[in-house]
Amino acid sequence: MADYIGWALLAAINPTLLAAVTAMIMLPHPRRLMFGYLCGALLTSISLGLVIVFQLKGTGQTIDTTKHTVAPAFDIVLGLLLLVVAYAIHTGRDHWRRERAARRRAARAQKGPPRWRRALDRGSARITFVVGVCLTLPGLSYLIGMSGIAKQDYSNAGVVVAVVAFCVVMLMLIEIPLIGALIAPEWSDRAIERFSALLRANAGRIAYWAAIVLGALLVGRGVLTATGIIG
Repeated sequence: MADYIGWALLAAINPTLLAAVTAMIMLPHPRRLMFGYLCGALLTSISLGLVIVFQLKGTGQTIDTTKHTVAPAFDIVLGLLLLVVAYAIHTGRDHWRRERAARRRAARAQKGPPRWRRALDRGSARITFVVGVCLTLPGLSYLIGMSGIAKQDYSNAGVVVAVVAFCVVMLMLIEIPLIGALIAPEWSDRAIERFSALLRANAGRIAYWAAIVLGALLVGRGVLTATGIIG
């Protein structure tokens, strides 16, 4: 369980979702807007997750027969790639990424806000529901998490619970502010603004440590699985 919850936490680091939440907080009736977005996001993520997991479980024989060959190799290769990414960030060799991001920000500033942001500005819960559906597309962390759930020996009900739990964790950037807006609106607004500024200022450091930790864990798990120390 810890494996796929870890990937859910990584999937939760979603700059687009954070930008959407920040925008909705500044609009009238933010609780209604965030609730609409959350419903759309949960609908998409849970539905796709169930389809992916049950499809993978349908090919369970392939997963079982490659458990001690393909799976460890995948973990080791992915872990090493993450460590290479961490090295590039640490040594400043990812300057091309930063330059490209700066160019994109400049281009976005000239073009104005994206279509989804303009849709949010209309202030309708039905529109934020549609935006939540459209923006919650599966990323790498999500797909790896669904694969991890498929490898577990869960019943059908257990799969549903696991997928829902994964998606709830993945969307905590909107769930926590929504709960905060219901309980303490003023404090929630200030906290979101501070967190957004912190994330923007420390994006490189967060990416570095995330890559280090996940890379080391994946390599370690791959080696232990390949040697038969863990199943």
